Amino acid sequence: MGLVKEFKDFAFKGNVMDLAVAVIIGAAFGKIVTSLVEDVITPLLLNPALKAAGAENIAKLTWNGVAYGNFLSAVISFLCIALVLFWVIKAANRINKPAEVAPAGPTKEEVLLTEIRDLLKTK
Repeated sequence: MGLVKEFKDFAFKGNVMDLAVAVIIGAAFGKIVTSLVEDVITPLLLNPALKAAGAENIAKLTWNGVAYGNFLSAVISFLCIALVLFWVIKAANRINKPAEVAPAGPTKEEVLLTEIRDLLKTK
């Protein structure tokens, strides 16, 4: 019975459940970002830029049997995804920015100590 109880305590702890939810949400969010990059940003921005540079199919570039085009394609894809994530996180941070708390005035003790200090200075 001890092993079952230990496993139950482990599996249903808040940290494990939070981690499971985070992984599932992360996978779904990854699909959204990938779709945004592949279906929106690449056709609108990257394809015209590659066409202007004369490299429409960058993945097929090779040199002496080395397919460096695949590497370049992966690097460009990574940079696009990183840029989109940066924008999304920056926007989320702006939305979730905590309200600025006005600095609290001096406490009663501080006011009293200030008055005592001022009285001692005048003597």
